[in-house]
Amino acid sequence: MRIQRILTALLLAVTALLTTGATCAEPAPATTAFTIKGLDLHDAQLARFGDTYYMYGSMYGCGFQWYGPAPTTWCGFGVSTAPSPQGPWSPPKQLFDPASQDPSFKRSWQDTCAGTSQGCFNPRMIQRTGWGSSDGVFILWFNAPRQYSDGAPNAYNAMGCAGPLGPCGPGAQPYGSYSKPNLDICSGANGDFGFIQSATPGARPAIICTRAGNSGLSIQELNWWGTGGNTGVGVTNVAGLTGVEGPGGWWDATTNQYVITYADQGCGYCSGTPLGYATAPTLYSGWTAPTNVGWGQPAYARRDFDVSSCGGQARTIAVLDGQPWQIIDLWLGTRNETQANTHVVPLHYTPTTGTPGDGQVWRPPLHLEC
Repeated sequence: MRIQRILTALLLAVTALLTTGATCAEPAPATTAFTIKGLDLHDAQLARFGDTYYMYGSMYGCGFQWYGPAPTTWCGFGVSTAPSPQGPWSPPKQLFDPASQDPSFKRSWQDTCAGTSQGCFNPRMIQRTGWGSSDGVFILWFNAPRQYSDGAPNAYNAMGCAGPLGPCGPGAQPYGSYSKPNLDICSGANGDFGFIQSATPGARPAIICTRAGNSGLSIQELNWWGTGGNTGVGVTNVAGLTGVEGPGGWWDATTNQYVITYADQGCGYCSGTPLGYATAPTLYSGWTAPTNVGWGQPAYARRDFDVSSCGGQARTIAVLDGQPWQIIDLWLGTRNETQANTHVVPLHYTPTTGTPGDGQVWRPPLHLEC
């Protein structure tokens, strides 16, 4: 009789759930830092398209050595997929053949990226959805520093892709294409870059570029097709920063402002670099970073909210399911970084009060819970 009562109670509970239309809740998104290990994808981007998470990055497993004996071998860009940012991640799939042609210089990408061992980096995938032509096409951007060394106005490239897994570039049906981006605000840009979404519905994303020379940041709105810049729309000399790299950013709806982060200062394959920030009320004006007062004070002391980037080097920002995450390369400090891991840390912006010279304790509005 007791077993029968238990079964009856279970039946009533199930019936109640079905009657009220209740369903099992999806697992809550992760809110703590995690490390992606054993995946040969570096200077990476994380993105969600549909119900799948994607990780894009530079590959080293074929033996590429940055600024090693030239020529070296360029391994190309890869993409992996997972049901959640924590994985499990699929084996990387190449986005395009390194032996295919670099249309802007009529040579192979292998030659452009490995001929002088300068490499090609920063694969960033965006989707033309909700802005521009809004046709759902995927566009891969990346930088090729040798192009700038050989006289191009910038080091960036944009390829139309068959889908989020590629293939990308000319001949990749049905949307394969190639464009050498026309960028006036980001003219002379040859370093790391990231994208930032506008808070204005229907507005195009913007590229945050690192300019040659003093490694300052500029921000330029993309054109209708997302393959170049919207002429004259953007800002140079963001927050007066110099010597920085690895930029990324997001619109913080809680405080109604844009936030960008960056490695401060920039260096190659470094571990333990400071992580800085800047904010603005609008995307193309008003960017500021905290300053200091006194004699001999470094310009970056208050704008750096973490002294070591969890022991790695900041790469860019990924906004997943509404939450911004700081992507960090845990470099080994070698010319080949096949075994380096990627660390991912949630970011929360909490406004603080205070100005340099007010005699009060300074508490940065961002922090990393490594």
